[in-house]
Amino acid sequence: MTDRAWFDAAKGDIPQWAASMPKDADGTTIDWDWVRSLDLAHGVGTIPESTPQSIHDALKADYATRECLESIIAQCNSAFMTDFDRLIGSYRLPRALAYANRRLNDNINTMLHLGEQQHLWAVSRERRGRTTVAVLRPYSGSRPSNDDQGMLNLSGETGDASAGNTVAENSDVKFPTTVALDDIQDRTAAILDARAERRKAQRFQKRAGDAAMARANLSGATSPGGAASSGNATGHHPKPDWRDAYLPGRDVDAVMGIDIETTGIDPARDYIIDVGFEFMNMASPRPAGEPETYAYEQGYYAAGDAYGQSRLAFGVPPENAALGNALIAKLTGIDVRGRSSEAGYRLFDEWPQAQAGLLARLTQQPYVAHNATFEHSWFMLNVAGYAESYRAGRITIIDTLPMSRQWDPGAVPTNEHPYGDNTLDAYAKRQGALDSAHNERHLGLEDSHIMLVAMKHHLAALKAQRKGPWGPAGRAGVGGKSCGRKR
Repeated sequence: MTDRAWFDAAKGDIPQWAASMPKDADGTTIDWDWVRSLDLAHGVGTIPESTPQSIHDALKADYATRECLESIIAQCNSAFMTDFDRLIGSYRLPRALAYANRRLNDNINTMLHLGEQQHLWAVSRERRGRTTVAVLRPYSGSRPSNDDQGMLNLSGETGDASAGNTVAENSDVKFPTTVALDDIQDRTAAILDARAERRKAQRFQKRAGDAAMARANLSGATSPGGAASSGNATGHHPKPDWRDAYLPGRDVDAVMGIDIETTGIDPARDYIIDVGFEFMNMASPRPAGEPETYAYEQGYYAAGDAYGQSRLAFGVPPENAALGNALIAKLTGIDVRGRSSEAGYRLFDEWPQAQAGLLARLTQQPYVAHNATFEHSWFMLNVAGYAESYRAGRITIIDTLPMSRQWDPGAVPTNEHPYGDNTLDAYAKRQGALDSAHNERHLGLEDSHIMLVAMKHHLAALKAQRKGPWGPAGRAGVGGKSCGRKR
């Protein structure tokens, strides 16, 4: 299929999803007819007239649509991975919903900015629980009629020559006297917190059930915990956790390291703008015939054993570029204002060939990332065929973050870092892959390089000490996280 015909194919999968996933992540029954009615390819947002009440109403409608979409998307991974009867054949519907949701999120941010321009509100980005949300407050240049209710007076009847009244006084449009702010606040944090509390209660209930079963059997065989700790060279023994499934085995060799840079942390709202990857062998010699040098942005990086380096740049929609992203520009040096699709940059989620090329590389050998669940979550909602390949056991993921946490003697708990400092920057410096005078670059290829160099140094030291993969709790084979098969 070419162009955007895959959106129609995605909607054709709705009966499969409806049969397996009647409710969303918040326990609400999904209206699949509503999902079928959405124009996923061309936008699900509301374009308002340029009046305060129209902007308010459009923002309210878009928030409601985003909440519905994201609750569905959040449940799709669980439904797909636990569909053991394979009723759901493809993951393209969640990818299509995420595609539409990203554009919807751009529309929301555009309206937030428009409201600021018209002095309807002031926007601050605040950390609330598990996420950062946009908080709307009355514009400081006007007089809120009721701070508790978040109402903004636009009537201009106070006699004050405030900036808040300028738009109303100088425009031919008759503005309403007030615009409510309390019903257009971002509810994302409250939704995520409630979702987390439900998961916590479910885990508690399961543990209680397991403990009761163990007592009934007069055995601890079914009780949780009890797995052997890997331990590290300092005698500090971190508790096993779910990340340990991503640890490498003692036979790991050829791997591809990958790192992505994005416009935010949510794969259903944000865009991939930079991908860097390279290959390295952890045990066998570097392949003959590969170029021996590569010019990284950091001149003090040496290619060493790395080969097959690649750097890919992607763009964002014009609406996203117009708003800019100061945080990402400061972190990575990538200014999205120059990455608009109108400036010739291709969007990753609109580039099937780029997705296919990346998937081919991800399935050839294990891929390595630092905090690999981040990359995995983005690939699930951006790369055609990735979710299907992962579920079929054709993808193996290795993570250097649990290597740092479990096996690095420098990753000791402190008050600032209760589980040790396991950032890529700290891990690379402890493993001699990054000079202490320099910091992690936050570009895909450069970060992939220091990660693989650190991993290779670390594995060599662990092998010499008979620790890590070569210790009592180490794994044979390649290791890593994969589905449907043992390694």
